[in-house]
Amino acid sequence: MALFAKKPAAPAATPAKESKPADGAATTATLPPARPAAVGGGAPPAVGPKPTAGSSAAAPRRDGKAGERSAKFQEFKSAIHRKLVEQLDMTKLARDADDALREQVKQIVKALCEEENTLLNFSERERLAQEIIDETFGLGPLEPLLKDPEISDILINGPRQVYIEKRGKLSISDVTFKDNAHLLHVIDKIVSPLGRRCDEVSPMVDARLKDGSRVNAIIPPLAIDGPSMSIRRFGKDPITWDDYVRFKSCAQEMVDFLRACVDAALNILIVGGTGSGKTTLLNNLSSFIPADERIVTIEDAAELQLRQPHIVRLETRPPNIEGKGRIAIRDLLINSLRMRPDRIVVGECRGGETLDMLQAMNTGHEGSMTTIHANSTRDAVQRVETMVMMSGFELPTKAIRQQFASAIQLIVQAARLTGGRRKIVAVTEVQGMEGDVVTMQDVFRFEQDGVDSDGRAHGRIVSTGVRPQFMDRLRASGHDIDPAVFAPRTLVTDEI
Repeated sequence: MALFAKKPAAPAATPAKESKPADGAATTATLPPARPAAVGGGAPPAVGPKPTAGSSAAAPRRDGKAGERSAKFQEFKSAIHRKLVEQLDMTKLARDADDALREQVKQIVKALCEEENTLLNFSERERLAQEIIDETFGLGPLEPLLKDPEISDILINGPRQVYIEKRGKLSISDVTFKDNAHLLHVIDKIVSPLGRRCDEVSPMVDARLKDGSRVNAIIPPLAIDGPSMSIRRFGKDPITWDDYVRFKSCAQEMVDFLRACVDAALNILIVGGTGSGKTTLLNNLSSFIPADERIVTIEDAAELQLRQPHIVRLETRPPNIEGKGRIAIRDLLINSLRMRPDRIVVGECRGGETLDMLQAMNTGHEGSMTTIHANSTRDAVQRVETMVMMSGFELPTKAIRQQFASAIQLIVQAARLTGGRRKIVAVTEVQGMEGDVVTMQDVFRFEQDGVDSDGRAHGRIVSTGVRPQFMDRLRASGHDIDPAVFAPRTLVTDEI
């Protein structure tokens, strides 16, 4: 079947003196830039007010012939893209865009370039064809960044400012969007397939890409300088425990210990700051859950990529345009208790659902895991107290701490150190209560020695000599860990 829908023959080209070309006629590079065409056949985004020279959407200043040629290139690309979308049979493009289909569309784009008889050299035509392919099948200017496995974060501050993080270092890229409408169109392409929306009524949205990467977008009127979007990457090759050991983010002894703790159904709390790797660590810890257990995962935006066969994945839902219909993590957590789960894995607790999570851990759902934001394992106790109070129940502080000490057996802290290195900096046992204080002891921890000439923190991971109280539980689950593992010593040292 033909890729293109049947269209009537284009009318003859209008004379140069006329101001408006006939509908469907070939547009030339001298026409005003067309609106970015919607991918998948939708209507092009509405064009907003023309940006002023001082706005973030204003075109970057270019001097001389290079700037003029670049502007004409963008105009020509918009014209070709619009003409392509007008002719494509979108019912066929909606199918899987394999390499053969992309190549077919690429050849059509080149043919359209030939028809326009524009003065583009070979490399410019190749670039134009690739950029139109990216606009048609992907996320436009973001596609080259998404194909780079070394980029961990993409931070977009308006259409003209795109930052990337590589190997822990932030730098500005040469990627730009045409204008605010172009960036809004890309945001809509990300959130629409998930049944979410980002507009003036709902100007904030959490979403995800196909590879699990986390996306957050906020647009005007809340974002003053234009749409802003952050993409937290999940690479094509997810980080594994072998990578943790190779990058010296932890020691092999720690991996063996954590595997035993998960298999023995200890309740584990993962703590850390923004960008410290909590979700990646949760994903890897969850990989130790036995394949014969029923797992229920609960997340705001589904990111966990578990390999076990018996998994039920739940995701929150934002309110509709009337402000109704919101389903929060707490609602899903309460419902999950009726689903006969062996393990409950919550992507992140940040509110009243923390109380329900503690109660679930205390009432037969052992081996459950979740993450919270906290700067240390000791701060995690105070953070949990604060979030439990957000549930609406006025519980005494001591009662909350007793719930915490009874529910959580192990705390694992992840951190992003100076210079970008990410490490597991503490594996801490929750031993119980002494008076009004939750008692904890580090089993393994990272001790920083300084910062090297490249500005990266370095140090060593040590075993503290503390032997956990739950060793009998680990042995009962079939894990006979050598007590020598816990002897005071250095396990891993960073290279300077």
